[in-house]
Amino acid sequence: MTARPAGRFGVVGSGWRSEFFLRLARRLPERLSVSGVVTRTAERGAEVEARWGVPTFRTVEDMLAAERPEFVIPSVPWPVTPEVTKELVGFGVPVLAETPPAADLDGLRDLWSAVGSSGLVQVAEQYLHMPGHVARLALVREGVIGQVTSVQISSTHLYHAVSMIRHMLGAGYEDATVHARSFTAPLVDPLSKDGWVGEATPKDVATTIATVEFSSGMGLYDFTDNQWWNPLRTRRIVIRGSLGELVDDRVVRLADPRTPVESHLIRRQTGIDLNLEGFDLDHISFDGRVIYRNEYQGARFSEDDLAVVSLLCHMADWCRGEAPEPYPLAEGCQDHLISLAIGESLRTGAGVTTAQEAWAR
Repeated sequence: MTARPAGRFGVVGSGWRSEFFLRLARRLPERLSVSGVVTRTAERGAEVEARWGVPTFRTVEDMLAAERPEFVIPSVPWPVTPEVTKELVGFGVPVLAETPPAADLDGLRDLWSAVGSSGLVQVAEQYLHMPGHVARLALVREGVIGQVTSVQISSTHLYHAVSMIRHMLGAGYEDATVHARSFTAPLVDPLSKDGWVGEATPKDVATTIATVEFSSGMGLYDFTDNQWWNPLRTRRIVIRGSLGELVDDRVVRLADPRTPVESHLIRRQTGIDLNLEGFDLDHISFDGRVIYRNEYQGARFSEDDLAVVSLLCHMADWCRGEAPEPYPLAEGCQDHLISLAIGESLRTGAGVTTAQEAWAR
């Protein structure tokens, strides 16, 4: 795929999410490699070594002493992430912190105070690296639908959805006013991250709907519990602008004062019917021009995997001074600040307006 050296990273933690990174590195050795994994116990370390063929260590210091990686991912429970991030920054190591970078507002403020000025911390916010969102954001930035005025997301939860809304709107670090409500309704929930549950009895699940108002436009957040996995709830995105709108893969805009036209984002997917190139996303085009091309063809990644791999490779390039910051800590803090406001509005039943924090200055 490329002659560049593989991006070498370490991982702190050995849970379900950590294995995402190990699996992707195994499938793309030309671009990624793992220097080591920190586990709490030798027994768990032995399991990781046997399954993934990577060395394990009991402490961050031991991992860094054995072979210093280009960056390290703290993939640990929310309350632990800030402490591991601080420890890594203390060693002068670039960090790709899992989302959110801290559990609550006090934690975000403390983390920013401790490491914000280091310039070493990025956040593993992968959704804007997903092929469809890469293509949509490209069209938005080209001005295809004019000035974006609202973004509706029914896809993923909280800080991930806020990230998509902010960047599609170009809202930056603006204050946001949030109004949120939750509704409960019966729904079959047949699939989770652990697999098919084997029964089809509707159970009460919550849907949260929130408006997020910026001076530059409005976001609408719509998420049903377990929407990531539940095949009975689709994902939707609506981006409205002054000259038209983008709904999922459909784009309507005004070509001239009397001519509304419609175009589509078209995926070229190989491996279907008699195509023998192997199952892969090749590219996404718009009006005959490619606006996203899969850089990792041959690995047969899902689109979520493509997003995470893109983020990891971008992080490695940034560490080498070959790319801009993937997703700075300030961005991750702002996303979670607004997601916390959604939670507060749900608890209080009142609107919540965020204030400018230190990371936004």
